[in-house]
Amino acid sequence: MKMLKYSILAAALGGLLLLIVCGGRGNGQTPGAAINTGGKTLEKATFAGGCFWCVQPPFEKLDGVVEVFAGYTGGTGENPTYEDYARKEHVEAVEITYDPTKITYSQLLDVFWRQINPTDAGGQFVDRGPQYRSAIFYHSDEQKELAEKSKKELAASGRFDKPIVTEILKASVFYKAEEYHQNYHSKNPIRYKYYRSRSGRDDYLDKVWGKDRTLKLTPPGDQEYRKASKEELKKRLSALQYKVTQENGTEPPFKNEYWDNHKDGIYVDIVSGEPVFSSLDKFESGTGWPSFTQPLEPGNIVEREDNSLFSKRTEVRSKHADSHLGHVFNDGPKPTGLRYCMNSAAMRFIPVEDLEKEGYGKYKGLFDKAAAH
Repeated sequence: MKMLKYSILAAALGGLLLLIVCGGRGNGQTPGAAINTGGKTLEKATFAGGCFWCVQPPFEKLDGVVEVFAGYTGGTGENPTYEDYARKEHVEAVEITYDPTKITYSQLLDVFWRQINPTDAGGQFVDRGPQYRSAIFYHSDEQKELAEKSKKELAASGRFDKPIVTEILKASVFYKAEEYHQNYHSKNPIRYKYYRSRSGRDDYLDKVWGKDRTLKLTPPGDQEYRKASKEELKKRLSALQYKVTQENGTEPPFKNEYWDNHKDGIYVDIVSGEPVFSSLDKFESGTGWPSFTQPLEPGNIVEREDNSLFSKRTEVRSKHADSHLGHVFNDGPKPTGLRYCMNSAAMRFIPVEDLEKEGYGKYKGLFDKAAAH
């Protein structure tokens, strides 16, 4: 069956109704997964989220995004046009060229989720049919891993009451859509606004995301750390993680995730992601909790007097998220003589091989330097 999308657009000109089709003819292109321009490596990201008219604009305005094309991908037929892309089993999609030093793939994923209904397997909003289903097309194993992680986190967030059905597929040939589809929102602003306002997209996204629909993105390595609301944390954290970080709890010794972790990497606050400790400063304390001689980023650590349990101790909290991390004692080894006794549940470990893709690449040099000695 030939499946095309038709949109009725109102034009208040002479009292006429204008019926236009979101479609037409064009030429197909097959861009590569990455390009090198002037010694700078740019990367590709490909997302399908229903009508590409609506998915293109949010990415175009992002700092670090070089260009965004609307097109067709994921099918079996070659050189699709708007008239036959559905029959050739393609979906409407956008291909994004971006500078990974200015914006990360994970950040692009965060923006993507805020454009779609990831629980709808039959299309997106007013546009129905498999050619409008949502999908993430990965260009590398790293992108695949990040997409799967992001999808898992979204499912665990509790924001949606239905399963996340957005597919994660290997990128194939991307065919650039007809020229009049490119930047349709700026070429035909009245028709675009009319179509979008009646598609149901914005009403749904406002309802699901609320004030979180708008993201403030920061360049990789220059993160801004924040503490989420209690409601969001209860959805995102496990019961133990919440008890430790928000209620000053303590996990059992020898029965936690990192007490005997010997891998190279850094530890970040489970709530905000702010870096707090490094494996380079970790030592075997025999206590059953992960212990460190010093913080990785002292500026992310706050120490407070703790008079609970009928004794005077020094509590350690994260600066930005105000998470309870553990306590510090004066019985550690050299060179500091300190023992930062932390709760595994308050932290997330990032192995050294993942530092770059997780946005903590500036710490990789510490491990390269240590390996050289």
